[in-house]
Amino acid sequence: MAFITTTDFSPRMRAQIDRFFASLGQGFNAYLEARTRRDQIERLQMLTDAQLAEMGISRDRIVHHVFRDRLAL
Repeated sequence: MAFITTTDFSPRMRAQIDRFFASLGQGFNAYLEARTRRDQIERLQMLTDAQLAEMGISRDRIVHHVFRDRLAL
């Protein structure tokens, strides 16, 4: 036996649901981006100073390098 329920949401309720899922998606995207950047920072920190110099990065500028598209430093 199957039960089927239909619910007609009001436009206001739909808008609230849409906002909820939109904010959830934005939060998830922000988490993924932060995690990716953190991983990149960790990989660069594992390199030697000579390897970093070959890439044109000094150890104290790793974070600036990783976030160069977001920050004008």
